[in-house]
Amino acid sequence: MANDSAVGLHDLSFATTEFVLPHTVLAAEKGVDVGKYHKGIGQWSMSVAAADEDIVTMGAAAAAPIIERHGSDGIRTVIFATESSIDQSKAAGIYVHSLLGLPSATRVVELKQACYGATAALQFAVGLVRRDPAQRVLVIAADVSKYDLDSPGEATQGAAAVAMLVGAGPALVRIEEPSGVYTADVMDFWRPNYRDTALVEGQESIGAYLLAVEGSWKDYTEQGGRALDEFAAFCYHQPFTKMAYKAHRQLLNYCGHAVDEERVGRDLGLTTAYNSVVGNSYTASVYLALAALLDQADDLTGRRIGFLSYGSGSVAEFFAGTVVPGYREHLRTEAHREAIARREPVDYARYRALHEYALPADGGDHRAPAQTTGPYRLAALRGHKRVYETTGGGRGASRPSARTSTAG
Repeated sequence: MANDSAVGLHDLSFATTEFVLPHTVLAAEKGVDVGKYHKGIGQWSMSVAAADEDIVTMGAAAAAPIIERHGSDGIRTVIFATESSIDQSKAAGIYVHSLLGLPSATRVVELKQACYGATAALQFAVGLVRRDPAQRVLVIAADVSKYDLDSPGEATQGAAAVAMLVGAGPALVRIEEPSGVYTADVMDFWRPNYRDTALVEGQESIGAYLLAVEGSWKDYTEQGGRALDEFAAFCYHQPFTKMAYKAHRQLLNYCGHAVDEERVGRDLGLTTAYNSVVGNSYTASVYLALAALLDQADDLTGRRIGFLSYGSGSVAEFFAGTVVPGYREHLRTEAHREAIARREPVDYARYRALHEYALPADGGDHRAPAQTTGPYRLAALRGHKRVYETTGGGRGASRPSARTSTAG
């Protein structure tokens, strides 16, 4: 049984998009060897959002199975982490709250700090549960990673959402203290309010990430954290999967360890399975890595996992989690694999059209094309208000009765 004094992840579920662009298609269009993507950055395909999908529809799809299994009793806080925000004022989580039919006695907030935001949300959730062990917190991380067409970052795009139920006596992973944290003011990746796509200084971003690995680990050890050899695996933020390998080699070097590629593969290998076919999911990335690890490993009971969360700009955190006994009974492995397998492949022309699609911003009444077969969709814009609805489709999870959510 789980230690009832512990706080951590009680459930974890993820969702991704309707469409997928294989990197073989991208390579053929660009006239490059596919090895540039498969071997160079470790990516095989990338999730592509339908015209009626966004962070809300993915976030709700990820969270619905958690509500189905556990109900909403005790969930007094929803924290939505994203860097693909759809509104400068209203939290995306409020739409999800409505779509899922959660109680009105709930606080809902949105957090932003590039790809790091979900880890801040998780740590805030742990603090809330420690203050009131009877409550549970729903943490949602959802993003659509989007770069300019024909830019160096195009091949790393992706989209996904991870929902996590945080509570006392966790069924999956106990979150440990302490954490190591690090902040530096750098312009390695950013998206001004007037742009739909991010700007990135590629080499500077890699360098900033590696410095953040060192800085957060240094603080972690100074706060009394575990030794490197105590960890069975490491979940890194994966803007592309090979970046996790670069980061781990940096950590090994920093700690005075020889870079043994067999060890690197053992520490990271199982964590990249989902990210390599989904692409960069920004805030969800670290926890998509955790899902892949838990779904594939033989048995991690009692083993420690290291988490390195990085968000450009930059903020990073290193912390540890311990896998609790009986965790495998609570995994959603089949549903996770189905979420990936069900995506419809698109050709480059279809992908490009989806990339360039945007609903008009004139405040009129505009229906979104009906494309997703998922449980929730962006139905329209009406008077500058986003309108969401449930659908007759879905990914195998039962859903609340049909409802519509609008911004007011």
